[in-house]
Formats: sequence, structure tokens, C-alpha cells
Amino acid sequence: MKNILVKSLVIFIVMSLLNAQFSEWTLQFLKVKSDGIAMVPMGVLVECLMVTAISFITVLVFRKNYHSIFRMAVLFEIIYLLTLLISGTNPFKYFLDKGDAEFLALFIYLNSFVVFLIMLAFALLYSKIIQPKIKN
Repeated sequence: MKNILVKSLVIFIVMSLLNAQFSEWTLQFLKVKSDGIAMVPMGVLVECLMVTAISFITVLVFRKNYHSIFRMAVLFEIIYLLTLLISGTNPFKYFLDKGDAEFLALFIYLNSFVVFLIMLAFALLYSKIIQPKIKN
């Protein structure tokens, strides 16, 4: 992908959808049917869409600095973790109170790191495929 803006938008949307899907899978793993917890994937998706907008605006402003998938994934991850902290989601609260909501909060953070690692693997694979084509 040559266009930085399109590439960044695709990366941010994929990371948003993966975070929301992993939170849905976490809920299925927990088998919790509570009304407050059942809407967490939708909240994660809304929060990720806000992070996508903020990240995209950042890439627009600093276009020359964000040329790799790795940098865009790091930008998204930092902003996402900051918004999670600001929203009051504490990953360490599970170790004090053993509840489903606290366990889900811990897994939301773990899911974001898994999504980040998936994007890093994709960036590595992408660079291995594209680099030989650029040299020719």
C-alpha cells in the first residue's frame, strides 16, 4: 500500500474490530449473562472507533513520521491503553476482587496486547513480502 492514509485507516479499523471480537470471545469464555457485562464488546468497539479517529488525525498531522505498520500499531495501542486507563478500567483490580467484571477488565488489556502482537506479526510478514519487490 503506497498511500499512508489508506494504510493507516485499514490498520486502525482492523485493530478495532479485532479488539471488539476478542472481547466478545472473552465473554463467551466467561459465560456471563449479566446485563452490565454483556454490552462490553459494544463499548470496546465504540472506544476503539474513537481511538481510530484520534489515531487517524494524528497520522494526518504527522504524515511523514508514520510510514510503517509498526509505528501505526504502536500509536493505536498507546492511545487505546490510555483511553482504557482514563475510562477507569483497572487490570490489577482482579487481583484484589475476584469477580467477573474485574476478570473481563484484565482480559481486555490482554486482548489488546494479543491484537498488537498479531499486527506486529503481520507487519513482519508484510515487510518480508514487499521488501524484495521494492529492491527490483
